Amino acid sequence: MTDETDSGIIVDSTLTEDKLKILPDLSRFNCLHFGSFTSLIYDDPQEVKSYTNIQLAQEAARLAAGLHSLGVQQGDRVIVIMQNCPEVPIAYQAIGRLGAQIIPVLPLLKPPEIHYIAVNSGAKAIITSDLLLPLLQHALKDVSTLRYVIVRGNPGNIQTLDHAEVHPYQSVLATEPEIAQTALEPIKDIVIRPEDTAVILYTSGTTGRPKGVELTHNNLVQNALSSHSTSESEPAQDVQLGILPLAHAFGIVALNVIYLTGAQLVMQPRFDPQAVLSAIQRYHVSSFAGVPAMFVALLYTPDTDKYDTSSLQYCVSGSAPLPMAVLKGFEQKFGCRILEGYGLSEASAVLTGHALDMPQRPGSVGKPVKGVEVQVVDENDQPLPVGEIGEVVAQGPNIMRGYYNMPEDSSSALRNGWLHTGDMGKFDEDGYLYIVERKKDLIIRGGFNIYPRDVEEVLNSHPAVVESAVVGIPSERMGEDVMAYVVRSTPVDAETLMVHCRESLANYKTPSRIEFVDNLPRNGVGKIDKKELRKKHVN
Repeated sequence: MTDETDSGIIVDSTLTEDKLKILPDLSRFNCLHFGSFTSLIYDDPQEVKSYTNIQLAQEAARLAAGLHSLGVQQGDRVIVIMQNCPEVPIAYQAIGRLGAQIIPVLPLLKPPEIHYIAVNSGAKAIITSDLLLPLLQHALKDVSTLRYVIVRGNPGNIQTLDHAEVHPYQSVLATEPEIAQTALEPIKDIVIRPEDTAVILYTSGTTGRPKGVELTHNNLVQNALSSHSTSESEPAQDVQLGILPLAHAFGIVALNVIYLTGAQLVMQPRFDPQAVLSAIQRYHVSSFAGVPAMFVALLYTPDTDKYDTSSLQYCVSGSAPLPMAVLKGFEQKFGCRILEGYGLSEASAVLTGHALDMPQRPGSVGKPVKGVEVQVVDENDQPLPVGEIGEVVAQGPNIMRGYYNMPEDSSSALRNGWLHTGDMGKFDEDGYLYIVERKKDLIIRGGFNIYPRDVEEVLNSHPAVVESAVVGIPSERMGEDVMAYVVRSTPVDAETLMVHCRESLANYKTPSRIEFVDNLPRNGVGKIDKKELRKKHVN
């Protein structure tokens, strides 16, 4: 069945998901399947904007044409580094249309980190905002491959950045009317294959130098389809709040799923609890995806009862373990379910999840999504029986091609045809997966294995504790000891918390030391950075 929109674009409501093969197909599907509607509201107090899905596709086509005119070719790598704003998904669509490769970069990174990514990826262009130009002036020195910097906002008098040309974003957009009219058609003479690299997503570097995770068009499309099938019972008029950084794997897959669901996205530039609550009330938000730190912040935000959050039906949590106390407290406070899932950048990024229509298992990260196989294996890569803890491995169409220019690391991670996640987990008898700990975070005290999350769950259950992080620290006598960092909401002393732990944990699991802190160090997406905590105890 076809129809014509006000923009002259033919609507084809019979377009099926099995025809989607490359990233540009997601936007095309959204426009052709749902017709023209307000798909994006940018909720920034200084700049509230709205876009239809057709307008987004047309601007992406204009940007793609402009980038091509500058000299960006198929296979070139383009960094996108901005806070959340409409130009981010537009840039992703545009780069995808060209068959170039998207390099999403968190704007919270420091100049040396950005410099490393730019050099390692061989980036030819950067799309950014005027607010980040001072940072980039330091970060982009001696990046020999860089030719173009495209700036949202006002680049001032800057015409070159090191040796790269600086262009205002608006001046790059092509103006020929036929480009907008053909926004949903492939660019002539550019053939994009599903197995081509679409995104190189750099890991946070918590285990060393960041690795560039190469994700193909097929990886990303198939993971979006699998994640969509996990949440098919979404509300018919779903309004989703976008607060995840769109430069993070979790944010990218959440964005891609929205193309498939036809939900309206209310995007905010950054996470702010008061702004989130206000947006839920103002736009009648029905769902959002977040990381545990966001749920912690919202749970402990005062005066939440001043906002009408009754429209909120469900939330999705991922990227890091969600403490049980936070899950239960949030669900009780806001009257909505939290669906916890699990994945990683190397899996594009979802491996397991809870659907709205499946029984919830608190503490579990759900079941494998459609088309993905997950196993728990021993040190010899042999599958373990139900209930036994081992490394989580996975295979499916969403698994990365490998690490960019790192063949040895790629072979190690993808050995025997399986992605080795480095996470320790177990299955229950009904096929629900439980993530116990990162393999590298395992504490071995006097020969006994201690999983920090077990200790953190007990600490977090104390009413005076907001959140905690447990790490192993060197011990001459025991090899390692258990160290806990705790954020308090009300006064409590270390001995009281140790007694609380001993009531639920074996003595050898109880923290030997507890240090109270105002906040815990986090990486760019809000995950607790245990590497920084361990550094405090390395001589």
